Amino acid sequence: MSNIKVSVIIVTRGLGDYLTSCLDSMRQQRYRNFEIIVIDNSNSPVFSQKMASGYPEVKLYSQGENLFYCQALNKGIEEGSGEFILCLNDDVVLDEMFMEEALKAFDTDELIGIVSGKILRADARTIDSTGLYLSIWMSARERGYGRKDRGQFEQAGYIFGVNGAVAFYRKAMLDEVKIDAEYFDHDFRIFYEDLDLAWRAQRLGWKGYYIPRAIAYHVRGATVRAAQGINKGFARRYLSKDLQFDLVKNRYLTIIKNITLRELVLRLPFIMIYDIFVWLHILLSRPALIKTIFLKPIPVRSAFRKRKLLHNKCLTGRR
Repeated sequence: MSNIKVSVIIVTRGLGDYLTSCLDSMRQQRYRNFEIIVIDNSNSPVFSQKMASGYPEVKLYSQGENLFYCQALNKGIEEGSGEFILCLNDDVVLDEMFMEEALKAFDTDELIGIVSGKILRADARTIDSTGLYLSIWMSARERGYGRKDRGQFEQAGYIFGVNGAVAFYRKAMLDEVKIDAEYFDHDFRIFYEDLDLAWRAQRLGWKGYYIPRAIAYHVRGATVRAAQGINKGFARRYLSKDLQFDLVKNRYLTIIKNITLRELVLRLPFIMIYDIFVWLHILLSRPALIKTIFLKPIPVRSAFRKRKLLHNKCLTGRR
């Protein structure tokens, strides 16, 4: 795949030195046919100047407003010209062989549209993700999350989806699964966008694949959590009220958009059990969030409309 172009999309708020570490790892990649597109949500002219002088190879888009994660990713994908799209959080560092190894996975099967490598924490010993799965509770589950890497995930194979921090996509797949010209749903803003896209892709016949030789390192939550919550489990404890709202609403939007009636019947008891624990946690630890959830508009009608559009895509088939 040496002639295949990759567009690398990075969304940043310009916090700390995360982006420079990420970009430095891009410079070390053995695979060289790629472009880097950075969507700047920092709203800082100083940051823009620093990028222009230190990383002239980067295509920087400073919007003057916070596009939020999904909208910013979509902007980057639209600006890219690659046949494959690598979406990165700015708190990710790639092993020098990451891109070369990950691209090999797409050759395994022409229906592979999503690829995950082995994503470790910054300590290089703790697993962050070896693939994204849809849990029985209809929530996102990261395989291996928080476990020590003892070589237990060295087997390549099919997975449901990929963690959004290091997400490799086939552009042809993205073009097929997009709805309303949106690859990632703007209603989501942030959280669950990776599971939503993977679920759409699966329903349309695409596949996900895990390849352990493609290694990346992720500082979990570095740019969205309070400092004391970085790399910690149970993320919702360390999120702002607005981000907690997105986390709660987006699970429901993902279910509305993607679940079939048969799946709903089979999974409803598990969905309800999960909801009981979520709402108990909110009631006991973040009661102010309840008011926000009930007063802030939730785009339920939009989700049902997109569900219908996806259903129509599924009926027409992809082959």
